[in-house]
Amino acid sequence: MRTSKISQETTRIFNGLSPNARAGRSTRRSKRLASFALGFNPDVEAKEEDETSADEAGAGVASTADIEDVLSTSSRSSRKRKFGSDSPFTATVVSTTTEWTSPRRIKQEDDDEDEGKRESSPSGRARSKPKIPARRTTSPSGTVRIHPPSSWGEMYDTIKAMRYRNPTAPVDTMGCEELFWPAAPPREKRYHILTSLMLSSQTKDTVTAVAMQRLHTELVPQSPTPNDEVQQSTLTVDNIIACDPKHLDSLIGKVGFHNNKTKYIKQVATMLKQEYNSDIPNTIEGLIRLPGVGPKMAYLCMSAAWGKDEGIGVDVHVHRITNLWGWHKTKTPEETRAWLEGWLPRDRWHEINTLLVGLGQTVCLPVGRRCGECDLAGTGLCKAEIRGWKATERRVKKEKVEVDIEEGIEVLKRETEDSRRVEIKEMVEG
Repeated sequence: MRTSKISQETTRIFNGLSPNARAGRSTRRSKRLASFALGFNPDVEAKEEDETSADEAGAGVASTADIEDVLSTSSRSSRKRKFGSDSPFTATVVSTTTEWTSPRRIKQEDDDEDEGKRESSPSGRARSKPKIPARRTTSPSGTVRIHPPSSWGEMYDTIKAMRYRNPTAPVDTMGCEELFWPAAPPREKRYHILTSLMLSSQTKDTVTAVAMQRLHTELVPQSPTPNDEVQQSTLTVDNIIACDPKHLDSLIGKVGFHNNKTKYIKQVATMLKQEYNSDIPNTIEGLIRLPGVGPKMAYLCMSAAWGKDEGIGVDVHVHRITNLWGWHKTKTPEETRAWLEGWLPRDRWHEINTLLVGLGQTVCLPVGRRCGECDLAGTGLCKAEIRGWKATERRVKKEKVEVDIEEGIEVLKRETEDSRRVEIKEMVEG
């Protein structure tokens, strides 16, 4: 019968084995036990075993090996090796050295790479700067000091330059400081400023401007003036006292809470006539005594009418924006005023109201802030910056209203212009 090649090879291997097979197995077992010893060196052990096996085998056999060691390694490649050796005669030692890297060092390298990417990026956005709000400290002597917030000067100067470069907010042309009659004497101008402040509460500047124009021209009937004479304003203390409340209410009917304001304006005119010779008080205490006049109106009136900066006029825009910037955490405008007066230089008390009111009317809106149009965008200074922007369409409606008197008949001319502007805003990964 024909014998396969594998069977022939197996028979030849068994015939060539040493008769002292037990010694060979004993030697392999010793090898395995010795591999657990401390400081075991497989090269030295394999050499000693080779010499011992040669002595025991005699002159007829060159070396003694177990059948598992004689078989090819390909037949045992699928099985799990143990003890890290392929045969009792050879040993392979693989040494791998891994350098330990600190996690902090890895994080620092990642930050350096990110910073390099940001510096090389075309957008050029600055990293966010630390924002520390205003804080109050007390010295050992009991003196209380309010420290300004971080980076406030850079933010203030940036907004000031932006506002002066583009003075298009309603407060720039229709603010309470701009609504006096130009040809009126100084005492009447001061009264005009006080009246416009009383009308401006809970009212847009555009509506206040229209109401003031009607008070200047329609409070009492006027006879036609020659062309060479300057028309005078009808808004005086005496005319308000003599005016019928219903007529006064009809002139200011578009402003908020016009019924209460009609009553307050009449009461204030009477007090000014009796106590201040038809002029307005020149102190904060005297202004606050007037009906319908609060601290905000009093400080703004003192600054605009008398040129005395005795406090900061804080309205909803100043209160909201300074809290968005992280300058302080306040709940009321009066609390905001106290904090601002504690650290803001006095020479900026007057202008901060106009700057932030205009910013709140045009860019930093109460709803839908346009951070992409602000000069603080990308500087890392504004705490409340919105960094994701998309191109949007916005309709801009321009309306011009003029009131003309032609042959004793009031004619209202209205011009309306609609335009569409596409705002292109940068997409930034925030």
